[in-house]
Amino acid sequence: MLHTPVFPDEAALPPVREVAPAEVAAALAGGRRLVVLDDDPTGTQTVADIPVLTTWTVDDLRWALRQDSSAFFVLTNTRSLAPDDAAARNREIVRALTEASAAEHTGFVLASRGDSTLRGHYPLETDVLAEETPVDGVVVVPAYIEAGRLTAGSVHWMRTDTGMLPVAESEFAKDATFGYSHSGLPEWIEEKTGGRIPAGDVLRVTLDDLRLRGPEHVATLLASLRAGRPAVVDALCDDDLRVLALACATAEKSGTRLLYRVGPSFVRARAGQGARAPLTPERIRAVRREPAAPAAPAAHGLIVVGSHVGLTTRQLDRLRLRGGLAEFELDVPALLDGERRAAHIAEVVRACAGALGSAEVVLRTTRAVVTGASADDSLALARSVSAAVVETVRALVAERRPAFVLAKGGITSSDVATEGLEIRRAVARGTLLPGIVSLWEPVSGPAEGIPYIVFAGNVGGEEALADAVDLLRSR
Repeated sequence: MLHTPVFPDEAALPPVREVAPAEVAAALAGGRRLVVLDDDPTGTQTVADIPVLTTWTVDDLRWALRQDSSAFFVLTNTRSLAPDDAAARNREIVRALTEASAAEHTGFVLASRGDSTLRGHYPLETDVLAEETPVDGVVVVPAYIEAGRLTAGSVHWMRTDTGMLPVAESEFAKDATFGYSHSGLPEWIEEKTGGRIPAGDVLRVTLDDLRLRGPEHVATLLASLRAGRPAVVDALCDDDLRVLALACATAEKSGTRLLYRVGPSFVRARAGQGARAPLTPERIRAVRREPAAPAAPAAHGLIVVGSHVGLTTRQLDRLRLRGGLAEFELDVPALLDGERRAAHIAEVVRACAGALGSAEVVLRTTRAVVTGASADDSLALARSVSAAVVETVRALVAERRPAFVLAKGGITSSDVATEGLEIRRAVARGTLLPGIVSLWEPVSGPAEGIPYIVFAGNVGGEEALADAVDLLRSR
């Protein structure tokens, strides 16, 4: 019989060991830059004033290394790729980064940012990175504090309306491409590695280690890692992650080579940042500029919805109740029909451009999920639909310049940023809601001056999308 995990009573846990963000920043000062290879854009939603690249030429990477920041993101979008393509992209980025790092005389540490509900190309991506830059250990920290993705007793949990749920019992564990059956991280690693790494070989860093024994003890544990052995780390709050960040800094300074597979929250801790209040309407207004452009500016924004998880559908329903929307659908069967595709996209572009003058425009795909016969087939279908969304956004923005663009869904956010808006360099300025929903300021290209909002498909309450749009309307 399988053992059903029970979320711990926090009153019975060791007291939190408080660590100020400034203490982490001081410990990391002058050290190697944290470079986050993000498999979709949503990893930026916990940080502020952090550079973001959507391309990885040596010049772009040198630009990011020159910025006054302890970390930066490189958007890889590998969650939307087949395994071989994901591996090749990781290799390409690290090789360019190695060249850029040498040119700038700046060292780096790699973090592979995956989904806080454990979806993504693991262990493929960390295996590839470890081949390119040999490491002693891989530190697995999927926690995302604000979203209620927490780890305790080496079990990963997610907060729901009815309480804490082991992630393997969530809808995300049934993902057509990245599904899994274990909530215990050591067992999940054994499952994902096909038994190559047994659960018993995984180092477990517990809340007792973090809170009672502290960063020096945890550093000693991490320094014991050899030959890429994984470690999984508990975390219920930001202070737990900052204890870990101090321990990592100590272990790295002693010569231990660490690679990270993380959710969003560890990036903030490792960058020496604390949680910040959401952006104000005034700050959002400061991002928006109207450079000379052929497209006529619109008073209203564009909301692109690609995510098909149930939470996104419920959030979209709540947004409709607030009113002031014009909604247009890209019909997936039409997009997959070579004879109908172009005409259907052109029709939707014309309708959206006309509506932007009087309402916020929702551009969405058919809400029914279309899957293939295999995981690779499902990815190929998703890429085809996403390409059509990108084509629609690019044509629309060329005709009518929205006041903002909000993209809902990880892969959707990536494709809209890189292909639809042609963003190469940006700065993640902060969030619209506490710890979720990142706002980027594009600093080059045709989207410069258009606030771009990255909204993951699997975060926030049911009113979150409506609340974010209301804030953008109040700018």
